Amino acid sequence: MAEVKDFIVAIELGSSKVTGIAGQKKPDGSISVLALVKENSSSFIRKGVVYNIDKTAQCLTSIVKKLETQMKARITQVFVGVGGQSIRSVKNTVVKDLPADSIITQEMVVELMDANWNLDYPDQKILDVAEQEYRVDSQLQMDPVGIRAARLEGNFLNILERTSFFQNLNKCFETANIKVADMYLAPLALANAVLTEAEKRSGCALIDIGADTTTVTVFWKNVLRHLAVIPLGSNNVTKDIASLQMEESEAEQMKLKYASAYTDNNDIDPNLKYSIDTERQVESRKFIEIVEGRMEEIIENVRYQIPADYYDKLLGGLIITGGGSNMKNIEQAFISHTHIDKVRVAKFVNTTINSSNEQVKARNGMLNTVLGLLAKGDINCAGNTIDPGNLFGDEEQTASQTPDRKPRQAYEKETGTIRTAQEEELAAEAQRRQKEEEERLRQEQERLIREEEARRAEEERQRKRENSWFNKLKKKLIKVGSDMVSEE
Repeated sequence: MAEVKDFIVAIELGSSKVTGIAGQKKPDGSISVLALVKENSSSFIRKGVVYNIDKTAQCLTSIVKKLETQMKARITQVFVGVGGQSIRSVKNTVVKDLPADSIITQEMVVELMDANWNLDYPDQKILDVAEQEYRVDSQLQMDPVGIRAARLEGNFLNILERTSFFQNLNKCFETANIKVADMYLAPLALANAVLTEAEKRSGCALIDIGADTTTVTVFWKNVLRHLAVIPLGSNNVTKDIASLQMEESEAEQMKLKYASAYTDNNDIDPNLKYSIDTERQVESRKFIEIVEGRMEEIIENVRYQIPADYYDKLLGGLIITGGGSNMKNIEQAFISHTHIDKVRVAKFVNTTINSSNEQVKARNGMLNTVLGLLAKGDINCAGNTIDPGNLFGDEEQTASQTPDRKPRQAYEKETGTIRTAQEEELAAEAQRRQKEEEERLRQEQERLIREEEARRAEEERQRKRENSWFNKLKKKLIKVGSDMVSEE
């Protein structure tokens, strides 16, 4: 491979595989995949969540080293996709009453955003926020700035993950000594890669069927409306087949060879049998019932996760992707159980991808997420070229040759991008300073109020003294004395 001085590296941590990819973006918008590495992750990642930090760190180190060997260059940083079972979306509304005849400013909108970001969910962390419509008095607006109103209501969709799981993920990269350039929400990176603008605008549901999980992402009017992860995937079908007294490896082979998500009753041959091995067979009807039963459960859970408010608005239909989308008749199964007639299987991303790698050229939907992460990457991840005479490298060689991105505030970032640790620290520091300034202003205001109250109290005491009977008598005596002196 010729020396490449700029490339992007992305890593996806899946339930069955950890995938690392390196690619180069071309001026015409296409991407050339330069290296691809996969390692089994079933022993330390379950349902997309890291459970063994040390083993995950070792796997990440191995992935990066293999990519560096293929690229013949150091990798200074990587882009990471965040997904898994614990991710979910929660709606929230923040209301601000305004003085009469107020004109909404950007500062007012940012204030609502900050109030939403500062919400405290027990044991949960806000990864990202998708702005919904704003209610200005009684009207819904996507951009309320410049409108006269007395009440502003911000509607937000908060994407949450368990704090401990997110900390585990960060700890893995810290332990492996791998710098993270940016973290992206994997479902949104995937959506950007496989959905068209027309589908997101007219309303659609993206269903990513993975090994242990199925992710449902709903869009309408180009806005993310719902995100949920179902703890069921294609591995569940394999395990069900294995209940026919066979090894999971055999069950996986039978699934790939015979499984169909939907079979018409008229097409079932009651006498047909599928071979498990040279000695054993299983009735085709029994096999079909097992596969269809599990697929029906997955599809019914997907249907339940599509909010009722948008179910009839999905004019873009259902888009199915992921490894599980390769099962035969998957479209017909979804049409049958969801009663949505428009179903598309996304076998590949919309971006033009150039590669000689057979796994990329297979276009089977299994690399769509990591290709989406690669497409979102926007910082050079390449370091110095590896010297063949210095296999272990040194600190100077591994130092990053690219400047860090300026830390972003929560409301400055693109939806789908998770704030890095540096940005989290910046936000916490800004919040601390804001609270200190608010406390200083409060104390100053209280001091002014106390001084004003003391001044008024002193005036009242002075007034009372002047109007007391003693002062009145004193004034009369002084006046009488003055008059007597004047007469004399």
